[in-house]
This record gives sequence, structure tokens and C-alpha cells, in this order.
Amino acid sequence: MLISLNTIHIIFCAIFAAISAQLLKPICAFIVEPEHDWEWSLTVACGGFPSSHSAMVSALALAVGFRERFSSTLFAITVVLAIIVIYDAANVRYYSGQNIKVTQQLVKDLQERYPHVFESSIYKTKLKPVLGHRWVEVVGGIIWGLFVAYIFYLVK
Repeated sequence: MLISLNTIHIIFCAIFAAISAQLLKPICAFIVEPEHDWEWSLTVACGGFPSSHSAMVSALALAVGFRERFSSTLFAITVVLAIIVIYDAANVRYYSGQNIKVTQQLVKDLQERYPHVFESSIYKTKLKPVLGHRWVEVVGGIIWGLFVAYIFYLVK
């Protein structure tokens, strides 16, 4: 079974939205906080503005809507998928990151009081506290994804 050019166009649109959102992260961070150094590491970081997860699924949904029509079952499926991914990015992953911050502080406080109890290497593991997104980052990703899909639609 061959993949049609229309399918490749939709896949490329979604992937381009995600990659370009990742590439925008250091630019957006520098604009918001110009006193900080340029951070190329943000291009591969979780979290930050805009959300590449939200950009990818919103671009996918709109590209499918343009191709298959907005009344199609396939469009409905992609919208449901987008809602799940966006909710996960903004809530589940965000609160996981908040939980990591609290846990790190708790371990630090307890280590000061009971250093002999926390000698295992597990307590020295560096966890990444930024996993998810704030809602403004998610909305930025959605807007970017819709913009990318619309541009892809116009140039097709």
C-alpha cells in the first residue's frame, strides 16, 4: 500500500509545526528575557513557549480538516487526539514537574536533618522539573500549529 502525496503533506505539516516550534523556543526566551544568554539547549528541551506538542496536534487536526473536510470522522478523531495531547501537556506533565520540584525540596530539607539516611545514589539523581507547559505556552503552540497548517494549505 502506497502512501499518497496528500498523506505525506499532512504528516510533513504536523512534523514541521513541531520542529519549528522547538526552534522558536530560544528566540521567544531571548525576547522575553534579553538579559539572559542565548540558550540553544531550549531547542531540545521539554516545556517552554510555544508548546511543540500543541503545535503538532493542532497542525495535524487543521491539515486533516482541510484535506478530508471538517465534517469527516477523521477530522473528529484528530480533534479528540489533539484535546488529549494538549490536556496532557498543560496539566498532567505540568503537575508532574511541580511534583518533582516539591520532592527535590523535601529531599534537600531531610538531607540536612538526616544526612546518614540519604546516602543512596538515588537521592543524588538530578530530575528535570520542567516537563509540561503553562496554558499560555499551550495556546502559543496551538496558534503556531494552526498558522503552519494554514500556510501549508495555501501553498499546496
